[in-house]
Amino acid sequence: MRRSPRNVEIAFSHGGLTHYGGILFFNEFTRVLQLRRFLTRHLLYPRRNQRYTLSQMIMALVYPVILGLDRLETASFLRSNGTFQYLTGLQSYPDPQSLRRFLLQAAPEFREQLHRLNDRLLQQFIHLPDHRSRLILDLDSTVVTVFGRQEGAAVGYNPRYRGKRSYDPLLCLEANSSFLWDAELRRGDAGTWAGSVELLASCFLSIPADIRELRVRADAGFGYHPVLEMLEARPAQYAVVARMTASLKRALGGLRYERLNPRWEIAEFEHRASDWPLVAGASWRAD
Repeated sequence: MRRSPRNVEIAFSHGGLTHYGGILFFNEFTRVLQLRRFLTRHLLYPRRNQRYTLSQMIMALVYPVILGLDRLETASFLRSNGTFQYLTGLQSYPDPQSLRRFLLQAAPEFREQLHRLNDRLLQQFIHLPDHRSRLILDLDSTVVTVFGRQEGAAVGYNPRYRGKRSYDPLLCLEANSSFLWDAELRRGDAGTWAGSVELLASCFLSIPADIRELRVRADAGFGYHPVLEMLEARPAQYAVVARMTASLKRALGGLRYERLNPRWEIAEFEHRASDWPLVAGASWRAD
């Protein structure tokens, strides 16, 4: 395996400079973290083709994401970029077919390994540069449009490209650090609440034990009883966008509002949705 360069003069005056030159700083960052050694120690993926180590294949998939290349075929030009290969310590860059085969042949257990690996990294990075005692998790969904016949894509709610196939992933981000805490990939026609309980449970599992205060903010896709029951069972402060049901709209019309500032007025009340069971915590308070 070729070693990364140790003595590199950094300059920004060359006429052929592109925005891909910044990969040097990312590569130096991963070197300081000894990321390749970390990947080798915690990942297991038996392969017959050993031209590239497992850590090199993982990094070869990461580099196009960092560079903003949205397809494996687009990243093929890196194979002829000797400067890129020198800076990253690669003897060559894998061709798109090798990268695609690497992903297709991976066992489902390998995805779980990557998930656990990501959780370990999050638990370390969340306390850098200073130790933290509070997390703020933001839960939301988004629409990712695809053009083709990608596996799992389906026609669903897509405000920008109506009638196009898409994914509808659920995302959890830590507000202060902007770390992607967890994600749940869904079909474009997934139900509003599909996967929200699983995502929240996975987020809770990866929270470091020394976090003393947890706050959760979520959109209306998480505003139903099983999710709120999980939040009530954990010592967490939370704010969830309410579903505008007919009964809630009627209740809002009869409230007495108080002026908060020149632009906002607030009112406080309790409401129980008709489809929630009559148990403790089955009502919400809104401000």
